[in-house]
Amino acid sequence: MSQHSQAGSQSRDWAIEARGLVKDFGDNRAVDGVDLQVATGSIYGVLGPNGAGKTTAVRMLATLLKPDAGYARIFGHDVVKEPQIVRQLIGVTGQYASVDESLSATENLVIFSRLLGLGRAEAYRKAADLLEEFGLSEAAKRPLKKFSGGMRRRLDLAASLIAQPPLIFLDEPTTGLDPRTRNQMWDTIRRLIKAGSTVLLTTQYLEEADQLADRIAVIDHGRVVAEGTVDELKSSVGTSSLQLRVQNPLQMELARQTVEQVLGVKSSISAEAAKITAPMGNADRVTDLLIALREVGVSLAELSVQKPTLDEVFLSITGHGATEQSASSSAQSIQMEGQTI
Repeated sequence: MSQHSQAGSQSRDWAIEARGLVKDFGDNRAVDGVDLQVATGSIYGVLGPNGAGKTTAVRMLATLLKPDAGYARIFGHDVVKEPQIVRQLIGVTGQYASVDESLSATENLVIFSRLLGLGRAEAYRKAADLLEEFGLSEAAKRPLKKFSGGMRRRLDLAASLIAQPPLIFLDEPTTGLDPRTRNQMWDTIRRLIKAGSTVLLTTQYLEEADQLADRIAVIDHGRVVAEGTVDELKSSVGTSSLQLRVQNPLQMELARQTVEQVLGVKSSISAEAAKITAPMGNADRVTDLLIALREVGVSLAELSVQKPTLDEVFLSITGHGATEQSASSSAQSIQMEGQTI
């Protein structure tokens, strides 16, 4: 095998491979040298606040925007040099997908299917299957203008799956949804992976990234500021914390001394909750601690070991929360939308 063909086959191991992506809107650099590698068959989360550059990065990967610098490949195909091939390999969901607000859900999906070359009977069958998959069968004949936000979002995802693309971009697919509908969307996204698709998911929701993503890139001010599995990112913040409550509040001090002796750390006591909290570098030491507490006669009401949350990860890496946005980042987001639609 030649060196060129070897490189080509290696690049196809990645659903997405991007290096140094840059996009400027006037004086605003929305994306500032983003690198991404997304393995085939995985869910990859891109996490960041509004205006961080997530949507702009996705639009470049999806051939909707041309990078000002850097390159990106989808299954080995260059997004700038081979856009037609790339478009056949991807599905993109934005805010809403519809041809006509007065048409029904079925009619909209049939039109999308016909535009993609499906025959009439096949288009109706595909529409029915997708509406069933997304829990929209009962509303199949209802015009879109009478759909709720959650129903619209599910229909949008259904439309993007008509062609069964191997790579699906989900740009904040659950923003504004109620918890029940969000959980339904999560289940659907998991099923997409089981069916062999690869998903790139942008989100502001830390819980969503925690629940779904195999790997996560944290983007802030147009740059990837951290990348790894959820556990790797949590470990980067520091140790887990041990929390325990004793059955007899009079044994709090004895329990605290035992915790500090066994774990070799300083602990703190929350008097009102009758709870002891201590850093825990090695979860295996829990067994030693339980034996020691039993030996000194301390009975526990509750014990848990908590990893750092993704919220703490985000705060540690960026210096602000994931859902915060400054006035300037909000203005950048508006400016970007205005120039990229």
